Order: sequence, then C-alpha cells, then structure tokens
Amino acid sequence: MADETNRTAFLEIQGRMIEITGKLKQVQNQMRNKEGEKKRAFLTLEELRQLTDDTNTYKSIGRTFVLEPKSVLVKEQEQKLKDSETAIASLQTSKEYLEKQMAEVESNLRELLQQDPGLARQIMSMTVM
Repeated sequence: MADETNRTAFLEIQGRMIEITGKLKQVQNQMRNKEGEKKRAFLTLEELRQLTDDTNTYKSIGRTFVLEPKSVLVKEQEQKLKDSETAIASLQTSKEYLEKQMAEVESNLRELLQQDPGLARQIMSMTVM
C-alpha cells in the first residue's frame, strides 16, 4: 500500500519536474529572443544617431520602404529598446520563480527516495528505451 502511494507520488513529482523544465526552457528562449531584439534596437539606434538630421531615412513595412523622419525612427528604436529591457526583467523574475520551484521539486524527490530505498532501486533498474 505504501509502495503504491510512493510510486504515485514519484510519478506526480516526475510530471511536475517535466512541466517546470519545459516552462524554464520556454522562458530562457524568450529571454534569448528579447536579448536579440534589444541588441538589434541598440545597434540600429547607434547607426541612426550617427546620421545628420536632414538625411532621408526609410522604414521597412513588409516589402515596402516608407520615407520617415529620423526623429520618428529614433523614438521607435528607443521604445523597442525600453520594451525589450522591461520584458527581459519580467522574464528574469519568471525564471527565478521557476528555478525555485525546480529546487523545491528536486528536494521533494530526494526526500521521497530517501524514505523509500526500494523505490530508488526500482527506478535505477528501469531501462530507458
């Protein structure tokens, strides 16, 4: 009876660990994407600032280029940079939360395996296909 309870607890912990790992990878990918957006916005902003104010600047819209004043493009890039930084900060908070959850789940798993060494032996004897 206790063996079956421990087995179901293990499966529950395993499912939770898989779920948290997936979410953590997703957040890390989103952070990587936002870092790329931030870098692109920063580099574009640096290039725009080197241009004189009377330079013709164009904005890409699909396959079309539209004439835009430099000031408008600079404001857009500054906003993209700010938005990316905000998103990265939010994602960092989510990542830290998920890492704490992962540590808690790992602790629960360790505790379960210490309580039932037979379950640990069963898990170690399973073959991965």
